[in-house]
Amino acid sequence: MKKLAGQDRTITSTWRPATQAIRGGTARSHYGETSEAMFLTSGYAYDCAADAAARFAGEQKGMTYSRLQNPTVEMLEERISLMEGAEATRCMASGMAAMTAALLCQLSQGDHIVAGRAAFGSRRRLTDKLLPRLGIESTIIDARDTEAWRRGVEANTKVFFFETPANPTLDIVDIAAVCAIARENGVTSVVDNAFATPLLQRPMDYGADVVAYSATKMMDGQGRVLAGAVCGTSKFIDETLLAFTRNTGPTLSPFNAWVVLKGLETLDLRIMRQSENALKVASFLDRRVPRLLYPGLKSHPQHALAMQQMRAGGTIMSLFLDGGRAQAHALLDALELVDISNNIGDSRSLMTHPASTTHAGLSAEVRAEMGVEEGMLRLNVGLEDPQDVIDDFDRALKAAGL
Repeated sequence: MKKLAGQDRTITSTWRPATQAIRGGTARSHYGETSEAMFLTSGYAYDCAADAAARFAGEQKGMTYSRLQNPTVEMLEERISLMEGAEATRCMASGMAAMTAALLCQLSQGDHIVAGRAAFGSRRRLTDKLLPRLGIESTIIDARDTEAWRRGVEANTKVFFFETPANPTLDIVDIAAVCAIARENGVTSVVDNAFATPLLQRPMDYGADVVAYSATKMMDGQGRVLAGAVCGTSKFIDETLLAFTRNTGPTLSPFNAWVVLKGLETLDLRIMRQSENALKVASFLDRRVPRLLYPGLKSHPQHALAMQQMRAGGTIMSLFLDGGRAQAHALLDALELVDISNNIGDSRSLMTHPASTTHAGLSAEVRAEMGVEEGMLRLNVGLEDPQDVIDDFDRALKAAGL
């Protein structure tokens, strides 16, 4: 196999995020291609048996199997590392594969984790159901209460885990304060940054140890593929995470990696424009619905903290209707431009009813604890003209009796 011509990270690390999102991690073959090459291969050939043995022994650099290394996937991993300010990254088959691997690689029977209550439905099932089945204790807290993290620490606590902004309640966590408490207690902090991406917020700048992503969301951003990523120190990625992924196989395909690489090229443009659009739509809806949560609005109870940590308010908001599920579904059914879909981070405006979709697998009690009400709707604002989105809502709200 021809050796790829890679980049000098001492140079690329000085580039600004928008440049890193386009050029970071690029490695060209001897053909000199401008777009990243797609290496659709499961395995690799060796010049001799001794080379194969040396590769597997870690004595010779090079690829062995695409469950462990692939040139296209490695380009994506390096690009995300540069954007995040991380020493290393491992990409996964999905966001939940990334979240699960980030936790299970470092937790064992008898360990304890403290996790934020507001979270994606599958993430809550991970901390509430799967980990306890494996003998790992979980304490679920209101992540907005910084002192609750300190109170949650026990002698066997190994991990703090939280989303900010949280899905779908848009709770904001004080990253610096919570990660400082983690360090004081020898606890690893793991932050799900999927709603913000490294272009709106870099948790490691505030002391986070590990940052996990659903790259399906804004990084791809066009609803095409599933992907995930875990970022951290080289020691964590190579010595803790790699052994887990090597033997469990939550591997990202080269094709999906290539698609996300293409998505990252426009991430800065998309997320800033979508955030601008979201602010306009949120300003309209804030006047028309009983309650709305969007970090970019001053009406959000944690607006100041959000703007301290984030470059913009993001693309996601949640609104609450007094008529419960019936009125929420009526509004969804009356929309013509905005699609009913449980995805987020897409270039298209999408809306869902969390209680009957993304969080339907949780009990009514857990949903209530999280703040996921029957009248809640989560909206992802896309790249359409925001006035068209506003017009769609104006008409649909009237049809739903609002």
